[in-house]
Formats: sequence, structure tokens, C-alpha cells
Amino acid sequence: MLQHTPKFRTKIADSPSEFIAAQKLRYRVFVHELGGGGDMVDHDLGLERDRFDPYFDHILLFDDARKNNPIIGVYRVMTCEKAFELGEFYSDEEYDLSVLRRSGKKLLELGRSCLEYDYRGGTALAYLWQAVANYALERKVEILFGVASFHGTDVSELAEPLSLLHHQYLADEKLRPVAKKPFNQKMNILEPDVIDRKSAVLKMPALIKSYIKLGGKVGLDAYVDHKFNTTDVCLIMDASLVDPKRKSFFAKGDLD
Repeated sequence: MLQHTPKFRTKIADSPSEFIAAQKLRYRVFVHELGGGGDMVDHDLGLERDRFDPYFDHILLFDDARKNNPIIGVYRVMTCEKAFELGEFYSDEEYDLSVLRRSGKKLLELGRSCLEYDYRGGTALAYLWQAVANYALERKVEILFGVASFHGTDVSELAEPLSLLHHQYLADEKLRPVAKKPFNQKMNILEPDVIDRKSAVLKMPALIKSYIKLGGKVGLDAYVDHKFNTTDVCLIMDASLVDPKRKSFFAKGDLD
């Protein structure tokens, strides 16, 4: 629990020290806390990184009232222009994104969102989302998408939230990525009439709930990522629904 009143500020990482700080935060969350891994993870230096990092911008969240290590959140984002330069999106590893590429819309891929533990459940994520919204609006992005994760790979524990996402938030077929075999997992595990909505929502990570509250939809099937110890869903959102001026909308609590 925070013992001070935070003073939030966001910016895009523009120095080697800020870039490394983002990778260190990712390491603390994704590797140390959640048990993830990866070919380029540096355990000696405590860096969670991958080959996509140079193509992504890293939006940083600072708490300037924090005496030590003020970077407390990160969200990495990549425009479709950068992805085309690279030849792929990060999410291509898990999902068939053909429908998004054929849409002709300007795309922005989101990923690697994380917060220091003490800042979860408060307004910090809303500040990150507002920064992402501004980034998207400045670049005239039309569709935001990315992979978001449930912790763990035991799908039986995730049956309720996955089923709720499938039955109520499935994306239109024209913008619906599909999880790739052999690690795809059907999400319609439970029939709609047996889902306890309140329980399902409580089991959703804050990031996934934020996407849904802002009008996000999900692709077909989840992807079980044993390397990172997660079960992933692909979220797609119309950028016109993300208005950074609607602060009360960003700050809402759980799904109704």
C-alpha cells in the first residue's frame, strides 16, 4: 500500500537509461513475479527483453513523488508502419492477424503493460491508458490491438472469464484474429447460462477489464503460452472509442 500521494507523469522513453528501466520493470513483473521467461531474458542484469523492443515505443509512467526509481509503469506500442518495416507484429507469434492486415485500417499494437505492485488497483492504469489514447490519436490510429494475459496455464481455473469473453465480447468476424495451433484453446468452455458473471469478472486481470470497459472485443480462442506461464487473449478495439478527455470513463471500477 502506498504511503504517499502519487504524482503521475507519462512520457515516451527516449534515452538508454529509460529503456533499460522499462525492461527492468518488465523483468520484476513478468519474470520474477509471474514466472515467465524468454530467449533474450537477462537474469544477471534483471532485464526482460525480446527482439521486438527496438521497434516499439515504450510509454513510461512516473510517480515523481516516489523517492527512488520513479518509473512505476510501462506500456509498449508499435505502429503498423514499424511492423511492416520489421515484417511482423509481436502478436503474429500467437494469432493469425490476416483480417487486421486486410482491413486497410491504421493499426497500433499494444503489449507488455505492467505496473509496480503497489500501484495496481488504483488510478495508475488509467493514466497509462490516457497516454496510449493520446499516442493513438496523434497518429490517427483506427484499430488498437494486442495480446493480454491471464496468469497461469490451467484453463479449468479460467473457464468462467474465458467463456464470458467468448459469449459476450467476441469481435466481429471481419476483425477477429484466430489463435494459432497447436496452443490454441477454445474459450466457449461453459454455456452462457451457467456463467457466474460476477465471479468471471473478478477473475479477469485489470488490463483485460480495462479493454472491455473501453469497448474492446476478443479474437477467437485463447493461446496457452507455457514459456511465459500465461493464457493469452487477443483484444481488438476501435480507436474512436478511446477518448482521453473522458477521464471518468477511464477511472471506472469493475465491469457492470
